[in-house]
Order: sequence, then structure tokens, then C-alpha cells
Amino acid sequence: MRSRYSAVTEELIDKCQRDYQAGRDLGRSLPGLSALEAAVIATESLEADRLLRASPKMILTNPFDALQFHDDVSDEEAVERTKYDLRWKVALNLALDFPGFHPTNLTKYRNRLSENGQERYAFNRFIAVGREAGFIPDRVTLLTDTTNVKGAGAVQDTYTLLRKGLRKLLKAAGFHIPGKRQGRAPRIQDLIERYVDQDSKADIDWADPQQRLRHLQVLVEDVKAALDLAAEKSDNDEVRYLGWLLTKILGDDVVTDEDGQAQIGQGTAPDRIISITEPDMRHGRKSKAQRFDGFKAVVSTEQSSELILDIADVMASGSDGAHLMPTIARTEAETAVTVERVVGDGACGSGKNRAACTERDEAIDLVSPVAQPSDPEVHQSAFEIDLKARSATCPQGHTTAGQLGPKQDGRPTWLFTFPRATCEACPLFERCVRSKKTGRTVRAGPYEAYLQEARARQQTEAFDTAYRLHPAVERKSGELVRHGLRHTRYIGERKRQLQRLWLGAGVNLKSLFTLAQAQGEDLRPILGSLGLQKTELMM
Repeated sequence: MRSRYSAVTEELIDKCQRDYQAGRDLGRSLPGLSALEAAVIATESLEADRLLRASPKMILTNPFDALQFHDDVSDEEAVERTKYDLRWKVALNLALDFPGFHPTNLTKYRNRLSENGQERYAFNRFIAVGREAGFIPDRVTLLTDTTNVKGAGAVQDTYTLLRKGLRKLLKAAGFHIPGKRQGRAPRIQDLIERYVDQDSKADIDWADPQQRLRHLQVLVEDVKAALDLAAEKSDNDEVRYLGWLLTKILGDDVVTDEDGQAQIGQGTAPDRIISITEPDMRHGRKSKAQRFDGFKAVVSTEQSSELILDIADVMASGSDGAHLMPTIARTEAETAVTVERVVGDGACGSGKNRAACTERDEAIDLVSPVAQPSDPEVHQSAFEIDLKARSATCPQGHTTAGQLGPKQDGRPTWLFTFPRATCEACPLFERCVRSKKTGRTVRAGPYEAYLQEARARQQTEAFDTAYRLHPAVERKSGELVRHGLRHTRYIGERKRQLQRLWLGAGVNLKSLFTLAQAQGEDLRPILGSLGLQKTELMM
């Protein structure tokens, strides 16, 4: 058998085999393998056995997925690497002549994880290793940030959204089955033939606005007819969901003029659907100038170890700050730590979040900057608002009493309106007052007291020192991006979340080895006590 190889190759094989026996890390001399050491660990709990026993070859997939997501490669490419890449062979402890396996085993494994709610399987266990090793304290400072992620679905225009959605609705209602068409009216027969039997764009001149308008009218009428037709299957969850989807697309994208003609609406709805393939995709913004299509990933790390404690896939639309409290709740529930401080960017620093952090049973110190106004001299923050005295004093020293405004979030708000005559005599009038009838009106929202405290704190050196910790999580997000975070491989919320968590697990395990080496910690006893141990993966 050895005669197949040249003398040089045989010498390399002998050396590799000696290194295997000696337990040496051959890959340390090969670029990138130190990041892949995680792959020598296979999880062997009873739950893992239950999930994996359907296929003997699936014993490889636990560490294999950590490698795959770390290197950001497809299933086919990953299997090829087990056969031809020495770094992967060493990391997975595979024989040099390992024959590989069929890539669909990886798909089956991921499906089993999702079906059994085990998306966090590897991620949580590596966090447990960090906790047991003492890298993660009981009380943590959480650094949190979001980054944009591309979706796996195609971004589609309104015409395509309606056509594809209509086709999916009719098929979900069973009209792709010939027997369901019998006895239907000619209008319904034509609808089924045009959208179920074929899937192609209308044969019109798309450069002609009038032809596009006429086609849009046809699409809208066909969608309404399909919705009426699908009503007989309203007990089907998929039919109801697709019906809601089409109704939302019509509401977000289409308006009707006075003559009843359907037209594409101006502007973009805040929560507009952009893909039938992946309906959760949205337009998102990291700034006014930077727009993207897909999702956001919320990344939260522990400050001292820089281990990722939570990574979540969320909608691209909406404020980043809306995800802060759910992130804290998940982190404490999944990792058994107490969050005592959170450092986040300005999006996290809403009054609502500050109140939620302060009013918990055990308060959280939220370090987040308040946005700086473009004209600070006349901004609301320049007014001295005394909530106890219910009065406001303008930058020029004029004071007015407040009136109770409408409640928001069950809390009172206050309105402070200055006399018009007083404002007209002020040198700041043109910049300060926008009303044509009254003087300046300042509204104190339900969280004004928290925002006042935050503005005052932001001027201190202690705040600057605390906020300097935040770039660490941005670096961690950059590391995740280098390993493929921006690229979503799967469609569906659970599989997207699985990808984020397994990528986070791979990056965390790399950090665990780095921390262990720096602190002289032997992880083997901890891995053994947690049911995590090196496994022979030879087949």
C-alpha cells in the first residue's frame, strides 16, 4: 500500500504519524491552524448521542461545524478539506487516507439540531468551559454592538414580490394538484395557469411606465383574487402566513389613485418586505449614508476575557437599542452570570433602556453616550428643566411653568411653552422657534430625568474611561466578519441563528486556547468534567 507514494511523501507520512502518536500539534507550523484547534474537541453528552446516532458518520460533525464556520466554506468544500488539507486532518485527528463522506450528512445534522432546539449546543458548552476555568467572572461587564449581515434571499422589486408570493400562496393552497382545479371558473383556471404552471416575468416592455402600471394593476387584481380563493384553506398555517405576507406587501408598496389605478407608493415603509425567498430580510441602516439588505447580528462580549457571551440574529430594520434588554436577559439566563455594567454605543442609550437598567431589582450601570445636537445652543439639552418644580429655563434665563402632557409608556410627560413675545425679543429667536403662532415649546419625555443624568455623566472623565472599553467588542465583530459573519448561508430564523452561534463557538474556542496558554491553564480536566473530551474520529 505504501508503494503508491514517493520516498518524499512516505517520509512526510511517517513524520505525520509520529506527530499524531506524540500528540504534537503539527499544525502550529501551518498557517491558520492555531485558530482551528477547537476541532479536536467533540461533545459526547447523551443528548448529542441522541441527535447524532441516526448516522455513524455524524460523529464528525460536532467539531467539523466549528471548523467549517471558522473557515467560512461550503459543505462540499469542507468535506474536500478533510480529504486533502493536512491542517484539517491534524485538527480533526483523521487518518491521512480518510475517504471523506457525503456533504448531505452536514445538512441532516444541522436539521436535527434545529428540530431539537439545540442551536446553542456547542456555544453554551464552550461558555461553560470559560466559566469553569475562571476566565468569565460571576459578575460581568458586557460590551455590546451590532453589525450588518447580508441575507441569503434575493432582494426583489414589488412586481416580483407579488408574482412570487402569489405563486407560493396558490401552491400552498394545493392548486398545483390537478384535481384541485376541476370545476373552477375560467378566471381561476387562468390564474392557476399563469402563476402555478409557469414562473416567468410578464412579457412587456419594462422601460415603458404605462405598461408597468397596467401590469401592476393586473398583479394587484390577481393577488386579491388569490386571497379570496385561498380563504377556503384558512385553517392552514402556511396559507394564512402567505396571505398576510401578500397583504402586507400590498399595503407597504402599492397605493391606489382617485381613478382606482394601482401605483407604486412613494418612499419606503419602515418594515418593508424585500424578499419572498427570505421574508425576514429588511432594508437596514448603520448610518444615514450606509444602507444594507439583510439582518443585523448583535454581538456581546465579556470585558476581561473578550469571550462572546451572546450572539443573536435580529431584524435589520428598527433601532439597535431595542435589542439591549433581550440581550441582557439571554446572557444572564444562558451563562449564569450577573450583568452589572453594559457598555454600548449611542443607540443603546435611549431613555427607555436607561430606565429599564436602573429600575431592575439589581441595577445595571449603562455606559452609553447621548447624541450631540447639531445646534447645542438652542437644543432642548440647553434648557434647564426642573421636573420637581415643573419649570423650564431657557438659555437666555427666561422661565416658564409646565403643563402635563399625554402619558407615554405609562409615565407622565411635560410641555413647557414660552410666551411668543418673550421669544421674539430674544436674539436666538430665528434658530430656536419654529412655530408661527407660539413661542418655543420644550417637551420633557417620560425618561427626561435619566437623560439629564446621562448628559451630566458624559462630561466626566470617569465616563470617558468606561466608554473606552467599547472598541473591544467592535474588534470582536471584525474577527467574526473575517470568518464569514457577513455571509448568511441559510434561510429561516433557526438556521440563521445556528450559523451565528456556531461561528461564535468557533471564535470563542480559539480565545479559550489563547487564554489558557497566557494563564498557564490546563483545560483538559475541565473539558473532561463537562463531558467535553478529545474523541477518536477515525472511520
